[in-house]
Amino acid sequence: MRTAQVSRSTAETEISVSVNLDGSGTYDNQTGVGFFDHMLDQLSRHSLIDMTIRAKGDYHIDDHHTVEDTGIALGQALVQALGDKKGINRYGECHLPMDDAQVRAALDLSARPFLVWNVDLPTQKIGSFDTELVREFFQALATHGGITLHIDQIHGVNSHHIAEAAFKAVARALRTAVEVDPRKADAVPSTKGAL
Repeated sequence: MRTAQVSRSTAETEISVSVNLDGSGTYDNQTGVGFFDHMLDQLSRHSLIDMTIRAKGDYHIDDHHTVEDTGIALGQALVQALGDKKGINRYGECHLPMDDAQVRAALDLSARPFLVWNVDLPTQKIGSFDTELVREFFQALATHGGITLHIDQIHGVNSHHIAEAAFKAVARALRTAVEVDPRKADAVPSTKGAL
């Protein structure tokens, strides 16, 4: 089983993440940030990666540290669970529509972290959630997961729909990228022989 558990403790947050790459998309995410939990649930369900996330943060300041540190820990868990990356597809992409929104995500599990973010969330808040934290999460995930990640908004006027489409598109791309191709189950998907 390709699984991992990561704990991260700082003066600002306490995070624990458990993932199973060969799961069915079951989740139990409790970060104390309601909208963010909803997005993490989508990430799990649509990637088929089982996730259990617990977070406690300095909410009296804001949600920034909790969201960012969750992205860091989740990225680290993905790296651990992928191991030597033998047999994985490595690449994934998805164009995902959600009502008015359409978002494209393309990624490479290359160990070369990079985020391209072409998304315009038209409001500063979704409920009490700061919309700028969506990018912060994906930046942390890409950096600590060793992911080259491109997220492009094609259409959209509703911030909730755009954000959710982004999480779902990344989830579907991850689902493809982490899957093992039985034709190359013992080979690293790189001419270098390592990722």
